[in-house]
Amino acid sequence: MSDPVPDGDALLRALSALANPHRLRIVAALSRDSTHVSQLARDLGMSRPLLHMHLQRLEAAGLVHGRHEVSDDGKAMRIVEVSDFAMTLDPGTIAALAATLTDPPASGRTKGDS
Repeated sequence: MSDPVPDGDALLRALSALANPHRLRIVAALSRDSTHVSQLARDLGMSRPLLHMHLQRLEAAGLVHGRHEVSDDGKAMRIVEVSDFAMTLDPGTIAALAATLTDPPASGRTKGDS
């Protein structure tokens, strides 16, 4: 995702994925070095199932990616690393991307609007 964000849906996936403190910590840890899932879970003090859930959201947004490797002792390991991405947001970019959203805006006000 080093190119500009392709559409509003991709922007929402990326912002939604980053709007969680666990996922921000995952991206921060992976920005230093790629690692295998078990080590990342230990480093972050997180269970592997919870880490997998967060990694799925980050992968769906194109922010991280993984690959499988075999360790010296023959065990399969999933290595994860941060993807090369950059986003520059300004009102004009947001307006242009909002026009490409596939989810139609809700009509009327919602409960939280004031």
